[in-house]
Amino acid sequence: MLLQDRIVLVTGASRGIGAATARLLAAHGAAVAVNYFQNETAAKAVVDAIEAEGGRALAVQADVRDRSEVEAMVGWISDELGVIDTLVNNASIEFPVVPFMEYPWEAFHDKLVGELGAAFFCCRAVAPAMIKAGRGCIIAVSSGLSRHPGHGFCAHSTAKSGLDAFVRALAIELGPHGIRVNTVSPGLTITDATAFLPQEAKNASAGATPLGRNAEPEDIAGVVLAMAADITGFVTGAYVPVSGGNLML
Repeated sequence: MLLQDRIVLVTGASRGIGAATARLLAAHGAAVAVNYFQNETAAKAVVDAIEAEGGRALAVQADVRDRSEVEAMVGWISDELGVIDTLVNNASIEFPVVPFMEYPWEAFHDKLVGELGAAFFCCRAVAPAMIKAGRGCIIAVSSGLSRHPGHGFCAHSTAKSGLDAFVRALAIELGPHGIRVNTVSPGLTITDATAFLPQEAKNASAGATPLGRNAEPEDIAGVVLAMAADITGFVTGAYVPVSGGNLML
């Protein structure tokens, strides 16, 4: 029970990495708020799975790109579960995979502003209570594409690299208040969000990885758990690749 009595908000937790993370953190004793944008059925299924295993969870709808919705969500979670001491910024804003010369500015703008706005609003909403408590943990889920961009992913790579810089800035500013801020950076992970990729691309990615496979959501969740737990209490501002060795720092 690495997270006994912790109160965790996981954004974008109705599927994929977010859902796996919510379930694992709950299995280690945390009460988990499962944020979702549109898929209420999937979010409630995550909550049901947690409760079936004896954990505490609730589903909460909010568009994390909207400051007022985020503030209302955090307030409601605090009333229902308790004050949030751990935030997992996992929600990723959708984007088209298009070559730069064909990329619509509006889509590029929406990805950057949406991705960074979601992180900004969520962190601003939970930080005051963490500062008051003198402790807290914020984890951002980035992407290996922030370090090694791919063809057609210019908006995603730029947004995630901005998120990485944001994390480092917060680590410096919030560290004196006992708040740790870190990045977990998945390599190619097999979820419905990557289902559009051709099998050839997935095979090539696995072949370039020393461990010889692509990630599963549970692989990422395990590292999020480790970074959230007190056993990593002296780690902040870190960028942790979870790519089977594809990226070595």
